[in-house]
Amino acid sequence: MVPPGSSSKAHMCLSTVVILSSMAIIDSYLIQQSEGPRKLGTGIIVMVGDVCFLIALRYTVVWVSAEVKTAKRDHTMILWFLYIFVLEIKLYFVYQNYKADRRNLGWLARKALTLVLSVCVPALYLLLVAVDRMEHLNASRKKEELRSQLLWVVADLLDILDVQANLWEPQKKGLPLWAEGLMFFYCYILLLILPCVSLSEISMQGAHILPHKMMLYSILSFVSINIVTTLIRGSNLFFFSDARASGVFMGKNVLAIALKICTFVQCRKRVPDVGPAPNPELHRDVTTPYVSGNFLPLDATWPVPHAATLGGPGTGNT
Repeated sequence: MVPPGSSSKAHMCLSTVVILSSMAIIDSYLIQQSEGPRKLGTGIIVMVGDVCFLIALRYTVVWVSAEVKTAKRDHTMILWFLYIFVLEIKLYFVYQNYKADRRNLGWLARKALTLVLSVCVPALYLLLVAVDRMEHLNASRKKEELRSQLLWVVADLLDILDVQANLWEPQKKGLPLWAEGLMFFYCYILLLILPCVSLSEISMQGAHILPHKMMLYSILSFVSINIVTTLIRGSNLFFFSDARASGVFMGKNVLAIALKICTFVQCRKRVPDVGPAPNPELHRDVTTPYVSGNFLPLDATWPVPHAATLGGPGTGNT
């Protein structure tokens, strides 16, 4: 049971609107691409799939809203994985239908599809993180540092979607079949895994979150996005004459590579040399007397034992 008052209704409604609107737009593409009797069958299959998705979404969104004010993002990762998994399956059939009918360019509809994905996917990620609703982040400085980290994730999501959009937007020369399949499923895997890695870093650090120590995502994106997607665009440009290779995102990746290398070098220099805690007894002044576990100053009067205690002559003890 979700504790009463712990869930955020506004957060739940916004996340649901983004998810359902993007799914509805992809469904409309699938239905419009069907012809004749196939349109009815496609509509029934899409409706059954949406009902199953809504049943799973009903419970997942409630739990996500319950943890939005905390540092935990466990159910958030489940919701993201579920959303991308279903969305990319539908997007694959849309891409295959466009590929089978290359004569019908429909460039406006294809551009609109890219625009919808570029808005909904990063927007859902930012809603799921919900930096402003984290009650354990009291310092505004930590929130700003975390926002700067999230901007890198959003830029990487747009980068992945731009690579994937090459498959359905009009091209002068199509890519080989193996290259198209490799590009689609590589972007599919990145969309599934990388945002979940970022969310897991936020969840694992908890209330003592330190954005500059969230390095796992930076390392993975450095290799899988900044380097690999630059190589993909360069290969498409030089080997397949792909005029859609984005020079803007190639420049973004070059700058990201330089900045992340500088960040990695600074993090290695920032590691403190932590030694054992100093022992005050080992570092005390050798000129200071030490009696019964207490330190006495040099000008202190030493206690003189009473003669009766020592049992000496004149004490009356024979």
